[in-house]
Amino acid sequence: MTANFDYLASAQRSIRLERDAIHSLLERLDQSFVRACDTLLDCRGRIVVSGMGKSGHIGRKIAATLASTGSPAFFVHPGEASHGDMGMITAGDVVIALSNSGNTAEVVTLLPLIKRLGVPLISITGNPDSTLALAAVANLNTGVEQEACPLNLAPTSSTTTALVMGDALAIALLEARGFSAEDFAFSHPGGSLGRRLLLLVDDIMHAGERMPLVSPDTPLRDALLEMTRKGLGLTGVIDTEGRLAGIFTDGDLRRTLDQQIDLHSARIHDVMTANCKRVRQGILAAEALKVMEDGKISGLFVVDADDRPVGALNMHDLLRAGVV
Repeated sequence: MTANFDYLASAQRSIRLERDAIHSLLERLDQSFVRACDTLLDCRGRIVVSGMGKSGHIGRKIAATLASTGSPAFFVHPGEASHGDMGMITAGDVVIALSNSGNTAEVVTLLPLIKRLGVPLISITGNPDSTLALAAVANLNTGVEQEACPLNLAPTSSTTTALVMGDALAIALLEARGFSAEDFAFSHPGGSLGRRLLLLVDDIMHAGERMPLVSPDTPLRDALLEMTRKGLGLTGVIDTEGRLAGIFTDGDLRRTLDQQIDLHSARIHDVMTANCKRVRQGILAAEALKVMEDGKISGLFVVDADDRPVGALNMHDLLRAGVV
């Protein structure tokens, strides 16, 4: 039987049903969604998300998305809440409760306790006339005509619509708060996103004695020794006032050799690249990476407001820092 089963047709049917279920949410968005957002935005405590079974799994994801986008939130299992975890909910919080039927016993049991605390309740249900929906200050209707499950039993389309509604809440709040990419990075400091959005060139550049610098009249052979000592594959050339006048890199050395210039008699100002790329101190390392990629260069200098070098970095530094 399975040998002749059309797996693709089954998948296409499921995807179409869930797509249509999501699309139906657009027609149902109304002032309840606005009230839910206003309530959450006014929350001075934490957003407590709760749900049983598959709704609980979706609730955990919604709580995680809210927390990472500027709306402090956590998940409380309704069964555990009835046995002590209700103490995690305080008077300044807002509760989001998920239940497709809107009558899940473990969730409904919490309603008198939530009311007694005076905590606003937002419900995400598939039944706008359910106990949970009627007890809420705002009910978000995520009901579906048909589950993707051919038996119309396993929560599939209904969990998808609940998840999408949770994402819509989180993003609406993110935009209302003016939540920035840097704010997002603070919630993800350990990942590559955090490194790209938080790391400054100042954090990884070679400064002070580790910075390769020579004057314009320096013999080329001495400039090469400076490059070798500092190990960055480049050296900066500074004028009499300490400003960056140019740069000499491994690439410049290859071009110099191609031109058959005498390495023993040449001065660095004869072979350096003037008007070289540079970045200002205090910018993100990711911005420096873009300058290097756009200019097809492997290293550059970091300068202050007066164009004086304060550091140098190359692509290896960005790789080690996890920016690339």
